[in-house]
Amino acid sequence: MIAAEGGAITGVRGDPGHPANFGRLCTKGAALHLAARPELRAMHPELRAERGAPRRRVNWDQALEHCAQRFADIIAAHGPDSVAFYISGQLLTEDYYVFNKLAKGLIGTNNIDTNSRLCMSASVAGYKLSLGADAPPACYEDIDAAECIFIAGSNTAFAHPVLYRRIEEARARNSGLRIIVVDPRRTATAAEADLHLALLPGTDIALYNAMLHVMLWEGWLADAFIHDHTAGFDELKQTLREYTPDAAARICGVPAADIVTAARWFAQSKATLSLYCQGLNQSRQGTHNNCALINLHLATGHIGRAGAGPFSLTGQPNAMGGREVGGMANLLSAHRDLADPAHRAEVARLWGVDAVPAAPGKTAVELFHALEAGDIRAVWIACTNPAHSMPDQRRVRLALAKAEFVVVQDAYRNIDTAAFADVLLPASSWGEKEGTVTNSERRISRVRAAVPAAGEARADWEIAVDFARRLGARLDRPQTARLFPYAVVEEIFNEHRETTRGRDLDITGMSYALLEREGPQQWPYPEGARSGRTRLYADGIFATADGRARFADARHHGTAEHTDARYPLHLTTGRLRDQWHGMSRSGTVARLCEQTGEPTLAVHPDDLARRGLADGALARVTSRRGEVVVRVVASNEMRPAQTFMAMHWGSQFMAGAGVNALTLDACDPLSKQPELKHAAVRVEPIALPWEMVMMARLDALEVLPALQSWLERFQYAALSLFGREATFVSLRVADQAPPTPETIAALDALLGLDADDCAIEYRDARRNIAKRVQIRDGRLTGVRLSGETAARQWLKEVMASAADTAGVRRWMLAPLATPPAGCGARGRIVCTCLGVGEREILSQVAAGASLEALQHALKCGIECGSCLPELRRMCAQPAQSAEEAA
Repeated sequence: MIAAEGGAITGVRGDPGHPANFGRLCTKGAALHLAARPELRAMHPELRAERGAPRRRVNWDQALEHCAQRFADIIAAHGPDSVAFYISGQLLTEDYYVFNKLAKGLIGTNNIDTNSRLCMSASVAGYKLSLGADAPPACYEDIDAAECIFIAGSNTAFAHPVLYRRIEEARARNSGLRIIVVDPRRTATAAEADLHLALLPGTDIALYNAMLHVMLWEGWLADAFIHDHTAGFDELKQTLREYTPDAAARICGVPAADIVTAARWFAQSKATLSLYCQGLNQSRQGTHNNCALINLHLATGHIGRAGAGPFSLTGQPNAMGGREVGGMANLLSAHRDLADPAHRAEVARLWGVDAVPAAPGKTAVELFHALEAGDIRAVWIACTNPAHSMPDQRRVRLALAKAEFVVVQDAYRNIDTAAFADVLLPASSWGEKEGTVTNSERRISRVRAAVPAAGEARADWEIAVDFARRLGARLDRPQTARLFPYAVVEEIFNEHRETTRGRDLDITGMSYALLEREGPQQWPYPEGARSGRTRLYADGIFATADGRARFADARHHGTAEHTDARYPLHLTTGRLRDQWHGMSRSGTVARLCEQTGEPTLAVHPDDLARRGLADGALARVTSRRGEVVVRVVASNEMRPAQTFMAMHWGSQFMAGAGVNALTLDACDPLSKQPELKHAAVRVEPIALPWEMVMMARLDALEVLPALQSWLERFQYAALSLFGREATFVSLRVADQAPPTPETIAALDALLGLDADDCAIEYRDARRNIAKRVQIRDGRLTGVRLSGETAARQWLKEVMASAADTAGVRRWMLAPLATPPAGCGARGRIVCTCLGVGEREILSQVAAGASLEALQHALKCGIECGSCLPELRRMCAQPAQSAEEAA
């Protein structure tokens, strides 16, 4: 629920009546209003006449006429498959529907895919292969009824914190609830599990097959369910012979006894619910990872009833909605398959076109390969940032640079991909849009605009419809007006609704009016129904031709890339608690940057020692595709020979393309989802003796793009924000030698550190130390440190808290970085909502404080609750906490 005043968003709170979250928000959701600032928005169309030239401001007619002419010329010269659309799970369902119709119905190409290919396509393929349809059978209510929750490949406490609060509450009510977590890392979620199976990357199938082997051997299977409702189990049994617990233990690196325990808990529970996400999906065998887990549910009958089922968690707000309208290269509206001639004929009849093209479209990785090869010449990118999120960034950026014509339609002008845009089209954003979205449990919610779109931004569907009409005229498509008659967004929903009639996701009983009156609803919801269906397959009849679910004969084949002497370490990737995707929004909210302020690589302490690296040192991380320079941190969450880096940082916040400079684009052959979760790397020290930190109050976000343009000039650079009452920017750089005085002066000018009337400087030429601080009205507003940067953290806190600067003035004249009395750092922020630091918490824990006492004294963990797992961990280690606090 959005609060607005004067056309601007001023606040946000959860809707207590929404059945998915009951009003709860995570740290990111609670800060959405802080991200709704205009400074970095794309405010008007921009166009450049030729590559290399700067874009200039134009009006909408000029921009869309130019786009239509370029697309028409390319299609006329090279055919419909020479153009493509790459869209996003952040679009609304209605936006998605129009783009799909534009590509497949008007242009006649299936070259339309989505960034959901990177995160959800393996779960789609797994559901279809095993159950017959892309339909999650479970729901959030099942958490309350489960006796065993099996979390695989998801750090739920960080990536789905509102859902994790529900798990915590279920556990508090039911002391018998057992939680099993499958994850190579000891994440916040794994640390709280009753059983953590810390498998080696890429060995999921071996683990699940071994669990099923144990269930079969021990007689823990639902034989009647298997006989009455499934097919293929006899064939799978032959494969299972190879996967004894001992054999799987050698493959997975998990004790055989733990595999047996997991099998027993899963099978003998009255209701087992699986929750899984990118750890299963982002793999070259992601589809079979999903199927192997679903096999466990089919074999034990844990499906179609309260508390039981395989539940795939989506990573974007409307990944489900995009799948519903067929917004992917291999799908058509209402879960129809492009490969099925009857399905193509149905959609052609519904749309009133002669035919839907039969040739398979290019999926995400294939699309950018084709762009690089010149087979696709023009690409339209909407609401996504492939120059950050796609694997093997060197190749993706080369493809974008080689393309004849690139259109970027986005709400933000600072995304990495915008640099490649020949035309930039400003789109409306959160709080400005009308339509619907579908969440993980098949629940459709109505989205309403609270404020007008910023600047000249337009709704995504409006942009697509306007372009389609102009393009249709140039392609001499007389049916264009009939294809795109929409004046209001509800007309698109109504058409989409009709395409679902008789399908597994039939929503012919829904309408905008019903969603307004009754609130969010789950599908299927056919005409005449009084409500949607809470969970699927309660009758044991599946969405296959014979009504039987299929056991998939999944076999372990390992990861797409192996370690060797040159690349001896496994790299895994994932999410942080307070950041989201490429940080175009969350990265501009200071409080969301305070827990983790720069990109780091987590490495086991033994691996750091072997390489002569200290905790916090800079290192070069290299894969077979590229390299990045980041700070390494010692982490016992990692097994030896494994490393972890978050995926959020890209070229806008660091030097380099981020972790996807290292990842590979090998794909699962069934879902075409790339293996973003694993790569082989080496980590080695890098000598960058010169370091500099600059911090300053940031009154306007317009400074950020200018600062971002400097990042690539240093071998290491990290840009971040901090502060609560005011916003401050931090730039941390390192190189082999100091930059020129002109570079320092230019950066000083950008950050307002060039004013001499309020500055104090200290220089020690012998030790190559330089310090400059800026104090205005008794407050520290700017800092530049070079040669000696150890004071960075406590100075940052003096700035953020507006503390007295008398101690800072004395420190400036000292040759050491020792903080003056009363200026000790609070450490890393643990509670983002209230800004509570690690040292404050550890000090209380050292004095014997319980979690309840912490919450009472410091108020941490009482708002969104995202920090509760870490608070519990800190309270559970009082001896270590006392030592750290000291």
